[in-house]
Amino acid sequence: MYSLAEVIGSPSQYLPIGIQLLFAIGFIAVMIAASHFLGPKRNTSDKLDNFESGIEQVGNARQPMAVKYFLVAILFVLFDVEVIFFYPYAVNFKSLGWDGFWAVLMFVGFFFAGFTYIIKKGALKWED
Repeated sequence: MYSLAEVIGSPSQYLPIGIQLLFAIGFIAVMIAASHFLGPKRNTSDKLDNFESGIEQVGNARQPMAVKYFLVAILFVLFDVEVIFFYPYAVNFKSLGWDGFWAVLMFVGFFFAGFTYIIKKGALKWED
């Protein structure tokens, strides 16, 4: 087994990542400021009007919406994040050995059980 210090490493190993993060944040800030100060500013009535994908707005935006859209979005995020957990396993496949294999197999089992539960409850059926 590895000790925590071996797994995490020393703080000096993270210095390049910190420097890159600072440069990225600085670049983003400079680009946003430059576009704000150098870009054209023409506030016409057409430009200040509400715009939805080129379609004229009709009716009130405060109408009730089906919960199915939100449910599918939440389920997508949930399962998408779960799939992301497979990447560290794939990178450390050899060093984890059989213990890692059984842990990932258990993870996939929970993942599959949750997906089966969602299907059985009819969360992805669109007949309404």
